[in-house]
Amino acid sequence: MTEPHNNIYDNKSPRPHRLVILGGGESGVGAAILGKTKGMDVFLSDSGNLSPRYAEELRRRDIPFEEGGHTEALILNADEVVKSPGIPPTAPMMVKIAEKGIPVISEIELGGRYTDARMVCITGSNGKTTTTMLIHHILTEAGVDAALAGNVGRSLAWQVAEDPHEVYVVELSSFQLENMYDFRADIAVIMNITPDHLDRYDYKMENYVRAKFRILQNQRPTDAFIFWEDDPVIQRQLEKVVTEARRFPFAEHPGAGISAWLDANGHMIIETPDEEIDIPRADLALHGLHNLFNSMAAGLSASLLDIRKEDIRRALCDFEGVPHRLENAGTIDGIRWINDSKATNVNSCWYALESMPASHSTVLILGGKDKGNDYSEILPLVRRKVKAIVAMGKDNAKILDYFGKEAPEIPVRDTHSLEDAVTACRSLASDGDTVLLSPCCASFDLFKSYEDRGDRFKAAVAALRP
Repeated sequence: MTEPHNNIYDNKSPRPHRLVILGGGESGVGAAILGKTKGMDVFLSDSGNLSPRYAEELRRRDIPFEEGGHTEALILNADEVVKSPGIPPTAPMMVKIAEKGIPVISEIELGGRYTDARMVCITGSNGKTTTTMLIHHILTEAGVDAALAGNVGRSLAWQVAEDPHEVYVVELSSFQLENMYDFRADIAVIMNITPDHLDRYDYKMENYVRAKFRILQNQRPTDAFIFWEDDPVIQRQLEKVVTEARRFPFAEHPGAGISAWLDANGHMIIETPDEEIDIPRADLALHGLHNLFNSMAAGLSASLLDIRKEDIRRALCDFEGVPHRLENAGTIDGIRWINDSKATNVNSCWYALESMPASHSTVLILGGKDKGNDYSEILPLVRRKVKAIVAMGKDNAKILDYFGKEAPEIPVRDTHSLEDAVTACRSLASDGDTVLLSPCCASFDLFKSYEDRGDRFKAAVAALRP
C-alpha cells in the first residue's frame, strides 16, 4: 500500500470538516475535488490502484490519497464518508465505519448540496441509459445548458466544483440511491423494475424495489414523477409510497390519466398540462417496444422542462443510439450481428428479443456472471425467435441445464471464450439470420466490463470480414 503523498492532518482551529472518500474512480475523485473546493479536510482511499489520470488529478490539486489498501486510522476519524456505489455495506471497512456511527453518503448526494441546478434523474432495471442519453440529446439540441452525470457522463460533484451547468440529467443505479438522503429530483423517472442485483439485497426483491423508489425522496408538489404505468412492481410499491410530485405515467395503450401512449394510428402521443406532441412511431430513431417507452419518458421529461415540441420531435427522430445497446456490429455474408452487451439482466434481454424478427432466425449469445437469473421470462420469446443458443462464460451449467430441459428443440453450444462463441455463432447462423449478443449476465467472469465485452465482440465480428 502506498503512503498518502502529503500530510493530511491540519491543526488549525476550528478543525475543518473531514471528508473521507472510499474509491478512486470518476465519482470518488469528483467528490474529493468538490470537498477540497469547499474547504474540507479531504482524504481518498482505494483498496486497488488508481488510474494514472485520476492520481494525477488528485496530485495536481494537492488532495491526499492512498491506494492498494485502507489505513483505518486515516478513515475512521472522518466526519463523513463518501463511498463508491460499488462498495457494498457489508465490506469490512464499511462495517467498521457503521460501528463508529460515521455518516455515509453518495457522490450524488454531495454534489447536490452545492448546486441549484435542475435535476432530471432516471432509474430502472432497464432502459435508463438510453432514456438518460435521449433526454440529454433533446435538451442540448434545444440549446439548454445540460450535462450528463451519474452512471453516464462525468461526475456530478466534479462538474459542480469546476464546470457547473443549469440542468443535470442523472442516471442513478440502486447502489447510488442507497446513500442519497436530502437530494431532490425536479423530475424523477422510473422506467421499470425487474429482478437485478439481488445478491446485493439479500436476495429480497422488496429491498431492491425500496432502493429504486428512493428517487422520489423530497419531491415537492411542483416536481414530476414519470413512470411506466403497466409495471406491476411499480404499481404495488405506489400503494405503499406517498409522493407529493405530479404523476405522469406512460403506457403502450391510452387510458385514464395516461400522459404518453401509442394511439390506434401508430403515433406516439405525449400529453402534458401545457401541450400535446404527436409523432409517428415509424419516425422515431429508436425501434422496438422498449425504445418506444424510452422515447415516451424522454419526451415527457423534455416537455415538462418547457422544451418546444418541434425540438422534442426532431431530437427523438435523429438520435443515434447508445453504444452496446442493440448496436449494429455489421452484416457479414448476410448475417446481421447485434451488440447488446449492456443487457446484463434477463428483462433487458427480453426487450432485445422482442425487437428481433420472428421465425427462429436469431442465434442468441448468453452467459457471464449470473446474478440469480430466472430465464423463464425469456423462454416464450426464445421458443418463437431463437434457432440456437451459444453459452459464453466460465460456468454455463445453469444455462445448459435450463434450456436443455425447457427448450430441448433448440441447440445450445457450450463455449468459454468470446472467440469460440463467435466461431460457434458463425457455424449456426445462415444468410438472413441475426446473431444477438444479449448475455443476461454481468461480464466480470471473462471481461473487465460490459463495455469491454461489447468492444471485443465488435472487434471479433470485424475480423470476420474477408
